[in-house]
Amino acid sequence: MADALPELVDSHCHLDFPDFEGKLGEVREEMRTHGVTHALCISVNLEDFPRVLRLAETHDNLFASVGIHPDQEDRGAVDPDQLVSLARHPRVVAIGETGLDYYRATGDLGWQRERFRAHIRAARASRKPLVIHTRQAARDTLRIMEEEGAAEVGGVMHCFTESQEVAQAAMVLGFHISFSGIVTFKNATALKEVARAVPLDRLLLETDAPYLAPVPHRGKSNQPAWVRHVAEEVARLREIPLEIVAQATTRNFFRLFGAR
Repeated sequence: MADALPELVDSHCHLDFPDFEGKLGEVREEMRTHGVTHALCISVNLEDFPRVLRLAETHDNLFASVGIHPDQEDRGAVDPDQLVSLARHPRVVAIGETGLDYYRATGDLGWQRERFRAHIRAARASRKPLVIHTRQAARDTLRIMEEEGAAEVGGVMHCFTESQEVAQAAMVLGFHISFSGIVTFKNATALKEVARAVPLDRLLLETDAPYLAPVPHRGKSNQPAWVRHVAEEVARLREIPLEIVAQATTRNFFRLFGAR
């Protein structure tokens, strides 16, 4: 099976989450079985960052990011210098995930916007790309990206669910567009059109595991091996061989993140 999918990569997962406790050996074996050679483990807060980093230090096919998710309840200021210091570790290849999420948070969200700005400044200082989360906040997300010079480092719009116009605006700023298991859902009609339109050299694939398991595993706890199903759907939508999607997205991953 692995020969049919050379060098497929999961560009966004959370293997430090409790869902995977005691299961990493099984998860990594499933990756090998499905031809998924590497994965990027994403930080969502600084308290748990050591766990994320330990995964990347222990396994040469796992990498780490450092950052604070916009949904994190701690609304305190983020120190860009601290992020820069943590990002110096050679296994840390990105800043994030960061961004804006107006779906769950309410009230004055200025703290979220300032946190996002701090991450962009840290990315520019560390010369590492950004992993950006945006939900019901596309206009402000793009505005802050532009104001803070995010184009200097680029990055990825992770788990993309926005319009083609938003995708185009992000790509103008040098960002990649990453599709998760959502693109396999029957009702994701508009997103499927975006997946058809994004140029191959700006395309990434992810699971966001343990969330958003793709069809045919919808409703189960997701895992990096199942990025294969995302790749299959994108190939089907674009009417191109699966191998082309795998090769392009793997090439994009290593070029963007400079991972070794």
